[in-house]
Amino acid sequence: MRLADRMTIAGVGLIGGSLAAAARAAGLVGEVLGFGRTAANLEVARDRGLIDRIVTDDATAAGADLIVLAAPVTTCATLAARFAPHAAPGAVVTDVGSVKGTVVDALEASWRDPARVVGAHPIAGSEESGAAKARADLFRDRLCVLTPTARTGPEALRLVRALWEGVGARVEEMSAATHDAILARVSHVPHVLAYALVRAVADRRADGRRLLDYAGTGFRDATRIAASPAEVWRDIALANRAAIEEALGEVRIALDDLARLIAAEDGAGLEQALDAARRTRRSMDGKP
Repeated sequence: MRLADRMTIAGVGLIGGSLAAAARAAGLVGEVLGFGRTAANLEVARDRGLIDRIVTDDATAAGADLIVLAAPVTTCATLAARFAPHAAPGAVVTDVGSVKGTVVDALEASWRDPARVVGAHPIAGSEESGAAKARADLFRDRLCVLTPTARTGPEALRLVRALWEGVGARVEEMSAATHDAILARVSHVPHVLAYALVRAVADRRADGRRLLDYAGTGFRDATRIAASPAEVWRDIALANRAAIEEALGEVRIALDDLARLIAAEDGAGLEQALDAARRTRRSMDGKP
């Protein structure tokens, strides 16, 4: 079922490019326009068939039934403000950002009709980036959170829900505040910790030996997401700073508890704490 005759993807990276590919494959949209700041990436998207054509002016980009903002979260409001004067009255604008509260507030303030704004966050992706890494199955069986507000219109909400369900995602609705509190703990802080761990040992040496030369799978697994684009995570950290600060306080308490057990040489207590964490982690994979 076609949802939009024309869809603009503003930011044709891993997420935006994958959404374009999946929506085209499912027949959900007609023409797909690609808008962005990096010509080479847009050319890759066009050459791979993710988009039909590249657009460079705000008026053309805004001339779509559905506009998806897939740029860094602090850029979305700027793009919405640029597109708004040119958008058709019925155009729906949505985003894919990992922060919802500040972003959705800004989009509603910028858009001509706030009822046509729908916040969305597909919980999918990797440390890779760019149109070259986009794939149509990225969202299959993955969760996509929608964060409607009191101003969100039911028609726009149905369209955006149908888009994400049409590309294979499981859709759930919640408030922006709830989303941001959850994601701070299960996504944003893990990224901050991964970056911090790499920074802590990056230039360290022991007896002249560079520590990173001895990093095994444990360090590599724990820090894989530190290879993610810095610009993206800078924006996320600043946009969701209050929830992240609170979550980091919770992590500090957990670290202090472990440090106390180690300092006290409390083997039994340390094993109990580690085993509780181990069992929780294994349960995430359906293991006892």
